[in-house]
Amino acid sequence: MLDKSPRPTTVNVPNDLAAHWMPFTANRAFKKAPRLLAGAKDMYYFTVDGRKIIDAASGMWCTNAGHGRTQISAAIAKQAETLDYAPPFQFGIPQAFELASRIADLAPEGLDHVFFCNSGSEAADTALKIALAYHQTQGHGTRTRLIGRERGYHGVGFGGTAVGGIVGNRRMFGTLLAGVDHLPHTYDRDKQAFTKGEPEYGAHFADELERLVNLHGASTMAAVIVEPMAGSTGVLPPPKGYLKRLREITQKHGILLIFDEVITGFGRLGFAFAAERYGVLPDMLTFAKGVTNGAAPMGGVLVRDTIHDAFMSGPEHIVELAHGYTYSAHPLACAAALATLDIYRDEKLFERAKSLEPKFADAVMSLRGEPNVLDIRTVGLTAGIDLAPRPELPGKRGFDSLNSAFHDNDLMLRIAGDTLALTPPLIISEDQIGEIVEKVAKVIRAVA
Repeated sequence: MLDKSPRPTTVNVPNDLAAHWMPFTANRAFKKAPRLLAGAKDMYYFTVDGRKIIDAASGMWCTNAGHGRTQISAAIAKQAETLDYAPPFQFGIPQAFELASRIADLAPEGLDHVFFCNSGSEAADTALKIALAYHQTQGHGTRTRLIGRERGYHGVGFGGTAVGGIVGNRRMFGTLLAGVDHLPHTYDRDKQAFTKGEPEYGAHFADELERLVNLHGASTMAAVIVEPMAGSTGVLPPPKGYLKRLREITQKHGILLIFDEVITGFGRLGFAFAAERYGVLPDMLTFAKGVTNGAAPMGGVLVRDTIHDAFMSGPEHIVELAHGYTYSAHPLACAAALATLDIYRDEKLFERAKSLEPKFADAVMSLRGEPNVLDIRTVGLTAGIDLAPRPELPGKRGFDSLNSAFHDNDLMLRIAGDTLALTPPLIISEDQIGEIVEKVAKVIRAVA
C-alpha cells in the first residue's frame, strides 16, 4: 500500500502559478492539482512534497542514461568555468568538432557531417531547409514539395508542424507551409494488434508515395520525412520492410529521405540509431533529446557526404549555407553531450536496451487483459497502450491516467490522447520493469 503520510516540503513552492504559461499542458487543470518536481536521481523523480516517482518516460524521451549523472553535471560545470559561450558563426570550439566526429562515428556509414542546433524542432526545420537548398544547388529549383506522414511529429517549427501529421498540433495555425502533402500512417489495429516489435502487415503503406509522385510529379518533390518509429503519436513501430520500400521509392525518383530520430536516437531501439536497426541509410537524420541525456538543449542533423559536398563550391570566403542559431554547438551542450556519449559507451547502454527488449515486451503485454485495453505495441524499450476513449470525451481517460499515475501511484508516464506511452531510461532493471508494469495496471483499473 502506498504511503500517503505528509512529507516535509523540500523546496520553496511559489504560491502563484499564474505567470507561467506552460507548453503542451492543460494549464487550468494543472494549476488546480500541480505535478511539481524538485529533484531526480537514476530511475526516479522527487516531488516537492518528497515523494519518489519512478520515471517510465525518460523525462520526455530524453534521459536515456537516467537522472543525476554526476559525470555530465561535472562536465557542464567545468565547461561553464572555462568557456561559457562562443559565437558559432565564423568561430568554433574544439568540443564541437570532437562531438561531431563522435556522433558521425556512431551513425551509419555515409552520414559523416553534423549540423548542430538546439532541439528536435530546430533539427527538423534544419533538415527541411537543407533539402530545399540542396536541390537548388543541383539546378532542380522545382523540387520544393515536402512530404510528411499522418500521425507524424517533427517538432513545432513552421516546417516541422507543416509536415507533421498530428491534427491537434496543426489546427490552430492555418495553412503553415504551402506545397506539403502526407503519406498515410502505418497503423491498422485489425491486422497489427498486440504486436511485439515490427508488425508483419503494412509494408505496402510505403507504396502510397508512388501515388503522390503520380499526383504531383517527382520533379516537384524535395524530401520525405518520417520517424522510423512514430513516437509522440503513441508508439507506432514500422511494419517489416516499410522503411526499405520507402528508401527504394525515394531513390528511384530522386527524392531525399529524412529520418527523424529525435526519439529513436541514442539507444531507444537497441542501436545508436534506428537506421541501423532497420538497415536503411537515409540522406539525413535528425537527433536531439538523448544526445545530452536531457541535461542541456541540443539537436542536430546528420547529413550524407553527397549532400554536404554539393554546397562546398564557389569562392571559399562565401557562406555555403545561410542557416544556423545563436546557440548552435553551445559549449555547455557540447560538454554535456561528450560526457553522455562516454556513459553510453562505457556502460554499454545501447546493448543493454537490446537485451532487455524481450523482457520489457513480455512484461508490458501482461497488461492485455486489463479493462479498456484495446492494443499494446512494443519495440525496443518503448511501449504504447491504447485505452478505450470515454464516450464523448476523447483523451479524458488518458488524462485521468496521467493524474492517477502521478498523484496516487508514484509513477511518471506519457500520454498521447488515450494512449499511455512507456519509455523508461535504458538503465532500468528487470525489477523496475515489473514495478512500472504493476503501477500501470493499478492506473488502468483506477480509470476504468
